[in-house]
Formats: sequence, structure tokens, C-alpha cells
Amino acid sequence: MNFTMDEKTKLELTENAVKVLEKRYLKRDKDGNVTETPHDLFLRVASTIARADKVFGASDEEIEKTTTEFYNFIANKYFMPNSPTLMNAGRELGQLSACFVLPVEDSLEGIFETIKNTALIHKSGGGTGFSFSRLRPKNDVVRSTMGVSSGPVSFMEVFNAATEAVKQGGTRRGANMGILRIDHPDILDFIHCKDDITKLQNFNISVAITNKFMDAVKRNEDYDLVHPKTKEVVKRLNAREIFDKIVTGAWQTGEPGVIFIDNMNYDNPTPQIGEIESTNPCGEVPLLPFEACNLGSINLAKMIKRNQIGGLDIDWELLEKTTKSAIHFLDNVIVCNNYPLPQIEKMVQDNRKIGLGVMGWADMLMTLGISYKSEQGIELASKIMEFIDYQSKVESIRLSELRGKFANFEGSIYSQENYLYNKYRGKSAGIISDDMWKALDEKIARVGIRNATTTCIAPTGTISMIAGCSGGVEPLFSLVFMRDIMDGTKLLEVNPIFENYAKAHNFYSKELMEQIATDGTIAHIEGLSDNIKNTFATAHDVTPEYHVKMQAAFQLHTDNAVSKTVNFEEHATKEDIANAYVLGYEAGLKGLTVYRNNSRLAQPMNLEKKKEEPKVEETKAETVKDDFEFEVKIEKKVCPECGNTIEMAEGCFICLNCGYSGCS
Repeated sequence: MNFTMDEKTKLELTENAVKVLEKRYLKRDKDGNVTETPHDLFLRVASTIARADKVFGASDEEIEKTTTEFYNFIANKYFMPNSPTLMNAGRELGQLSACFVLPVEDSLEGIFETIKNTALIHKSGGGTGFSFSRLRPKNDVVRSTMGVSSGPVSFMEVFNAATEAVKQGGTRRGANMGILRIDHPDILDFIHCKDDITKLQNFNISVAITNKFMDAVKRNEDYDLVHPKTKEVVKRLNAREIFDKIVTGAWQTGEPGVIFIDNMNYDNPTPQIGEIESTNPCGEVPLLPFEACNLGSINLAKMIKRNQIGGLDIDWELLEKTTKSAIHFLDNVIVCNNYPLPQIEKMVQDNRKIGLGVMGWADMLMTLGISYKSEQGIELASKIMEFIDYQSKVESIRLSELRGKFANFEGSIYSQENYLYNKYRGKSAGIISDDMWKALDEKIARVGIRNATTTCIAPTGTISMIAGCSGGVEPLFSLVFMRDIMDGTKLLEVNPIFENYAKAHNFYSKELMEQIATDGTIAHIEGLSDNIKNTFATAHDVTPEYHVKMQAAFQLHTDNAVSKTVNFEEHATKEDIANAYVLGYEAGLKGLTVYRNNSRLAQPMNLEKKKEEPKVEETKAETVKDDFEFEVKIEKKVCPECGNTIEMAEGCFICLNCGYSGCS
């Protein structure tokens, strides 16, 4: 193939990015030696995904042009696909999806069939979500054996142990999302199942909360617990008391999270196929049983340009081009993918869900001089996501015209007359008009749309490290870290946007940076203006209200969901967390994750005592045995958001310092 690199493309990667690529992504020989460069990796991915065009009649010349297009927008760090695509495209494994949902049926055979399928997915590099709501409650009589059921939480422990036993594609261990409906008879056991943070370490857990339950909370009324098999009411509990228990768990340990299951199903694009009951491990992708989703993220830090008078503007032209290229790329991933199960292949091919999101949001705001905790920031978030959502639909419609609409189009939300117009009418952020949405509806009625979903905002753990930008739509956790290098020397690592600003405005000093490294914030630094403090606000400087408002601004134009953590100071009360949940529900969010600083008893570091950021390299793992006699590797892992170190089993994790959770 004759590949031509764009003359503007410069493969510039940070030291951390290179280390991440070498450790997790670049090919190795049988002796473990790295055998490809980052350039080779990006070209391998670009050429593999571009070749999918051949299925639709593209010529070799057209495929070469698309390869160049895909390579350039990855190498320029405009866009990054999810980790399995970077790891496996063009390699023997060939599994490119990050997230899956599997059904958990109420039979021993069904449960262990799901465990087997989970192992296959984890081995291939994916994470899994489950709803355990179909399982009968503990102590329920099993008629076939006249024994009693052990209940959902007991089986979650078996899933957790199985996850420990499977190494994911030689690169990472599996992660799971466990969900139980608020009206399941075992809901109290589920709420408390991670009070001991050493348990179920391969699970994030969330309660599926219904609108009916939230109404009962507001009115301080009882609500029904319903047997999942017989559909009979078996008990009634006070909704506010149960809500308080969820809040207490989140206040103490950050779990359980909440998902607003009715909000998720309101936007279910294919209700005729089934009901959404679970999400992927980080909660941003609601999926039907046996569905998978392919994700990728635009680096907003790169979507800025100089205007004619020397100021900074959003580069809308580049953002449009990148969005459309990314949708083309992600639809091609579905074609190239090597699916771990035939049921998954059929569901993915029939619905063709993809999830284009963003990262580098905090970097964009700081570069433009806009505070994360401001109405201006909320307004810009709405405009950015509205634009991406619209352009993603434009491209998906174009692909539908060329390749065909997704198979389950009839009966989907898109088969409704004027669906997009009715959804967004009167809600424009000033970029896309009502008439533009209506024009899309008219074109969908003629040619359909290629993908049941096009947008999703993931946490972007390691891919944002490769891109050298902030993660997802989160604010920075800290502006300055103290890095400990091998000979014991400590070096300051300063956010480059903040460093350049500080030097340009003559307040940079080593002493000041060391002070900021201790606190993580400039909120209490004397001599700095309120404007500077607001522009460079970090996670704990942002009020919970603005965390929720920011998430809601992105959620409005996101088909799937938004992965985000609402950070609280250590002195936050349970009432503060309860208010955040209510605010998120009323704002139409599909889920909410909260984290109170220093809330875990085993937390080794916190903002006030932070001294250093450990090296990126993981330390040598120690092998121990868990209660199920599987070998478990306990290692020191480094949070990509705040640099905190935690000893835990391999896999996706929730940072005990900042609350970050991720596996991308």
C-alpha cells in the first residue's frame, strides 16, 4: 500500500504516552520485546479499519486515501478509538469492542453459561455489564431441587472470582458492572455488598432506580418489592429509608452508584427488540443483552484555532471533519470486528451502535480562559455536543445511503415521524436550528440511518494519556504533581496549559508549583486573581451543582450516557450527596457517580497529604489466593487522572483518591 502522511502530521507523544503504548499496545515478540513503533501501531490500526470499505465496493486507491485520513487524525491526536481497537486491530485476536452486556438468566445452567461467555469476553479484552434483577431472591425455593436460592449477591461473588482467573488478552483483566433493580427483594443486600471494599473488586455496582421509586422518595411513601419470577409484591419498604441507605453507601465508599433506568429506556433506540437493563462497567453505554458498543473520543484540546485578530476560537470546520471521519471509522470497526460470541455478532450487526465522545474538555476550557464552574462553560458544553451530535447523524445518514440502514430500523425511534425535531425542538444551544433537525428527519425517512446510536462519553483513561489531554469531560484533579523518578529525585510535573499561562503572566515559580502540588489547587493561593483561580479550577473547586450541570449539558445531545464523577470534599454531608442525586434525576441524567474525598478507609492518599506521584510503571505483582482458590495478582496501579497509587487486583478500578473509574 502506498501510504502518504499528511505534511501537517507530526507524531509528537509525551514520555508518559510512549510508556503506556509500550506497556499495553505495541506488538511484542515471543520474548516480550517491543517490535513496533507508535507510528507502526497507528498505521496498523488505520489500514485495518480502512480496508472495511472494500466490503462496500471501494477501490484500492480509495482505501489508501481513507487509510491516510484515519492515520492522520489519530497521529495528530484529534481522535482515539477505544483501547481494544488500538490493541487488536490488525492482529490475530481482532476483538475491537470495549463493552458488552450479557443476560443473567434465573437458572444454574444459564448463570454458568453467562460466566463462560464472560470469560471469553474478558480474554478478548472487553468489559461486561450484567443485571442480576432476573435472579430469584435468596432463600427462595427452587422447585427442581427443593433447595433454596443463594440470591444475586452470592452469584456476583462467583462472577468476581471467575474474572480474577482470566487475563484479558495479555494486556488487562476484566471489569464488570453489576446492577440490581430498586424493587428487587434482595436490594438491601445489594446496597451493602461493597461496604467492605476488599470484596467484589472487579465490580462497579449501581442500583437501577425507577421514576416510580423517586416519586415515592419525594413523597416519603412506601414502595413495592416485586418477585422477579412471579411478579407478585412480596414486601413494601419506605422509599426514603432505602434512598438514605444508598446515599450512605456512596458517602462512605463511593458505591453504589445509581442509574436512572427509566431515563435509559426512554432513549432506548430499539424498544421493539428489548428493554435495557444494564450498562458497561463505567456506566456510559446502556446496552441490550448480547449487545456491544465500539467507542472513540475526539480530543477537544486540538479543536481550537487562532482567529484573524490573534484570539482563540473553536475550530468548527476541523471538529466537523473529525466527527464525520470518526463516525466512518467506528462504523468500519463493526465490519472488521472479531466477535467473541455469535449472539453478540448478530445484535451488533443488526443495531450497529457506536459511541463517539470527547476528551480534553478541561484543556479546551483552560485554553479559552473559561471556568469549568461557570454558565459560560455550561453553554459551550451544550454547543460543542450539539454540534458533534448533529454532524455524527449527518455522517451516519450518509453511510446509510451508501451502505444501508441498520437492520432493526423499522420499529426503532428513528422510524417515528420527526423524531429528532420533536426531541430537540426549542432546546438549541445556538449552533443547530430546529429546522436543521427536521431536515435530518426528512432524510432519515427516505434513506434511514446507519447506526442506532452515534454518541457516548467515556472516561478515556489511557487513551487520553496517549493523546496527552485531560480525561473525558472531567475537570483536572490537580494542576501540579510531584513525580518520583528512579534515583529518588523528585521532579515537578505541571499541567502544560497552566505552566505556559503562569510563565506568560509572570507568576511561575518552583516554590509556588511545589505548594500547588501539595494542595492540588490554586484556590487558596494568595496573590492570584479570582479570574485565574476560576479558569484553572480543579475537581474539588467545582461545586456538586456545577458537576451535575456540566454532565447534563453533555447528556442532552448524547445518545448513550455520560461517564462522570461528582467530586465532594471530605467534609461533605450525606445530605449533599442526596441533593446531587435528586438534582441529577431532575436534570434528566441516565446515571450518577459520586465520590467524597478520603471516603474509603484504606485510602492511602488525599488532597491535603499528597506528596508525590508514583512512576507510571507498575511494580512487580504479588500472587495471593482469594476465597475461591483462584490465583489473584495484587499490584500497585496508578490512576491516570490524579496519579494516586493503589494496591489491588488487576483490572479496571475506582481510584481511592479522586474517585476516577475507567478501563478505556
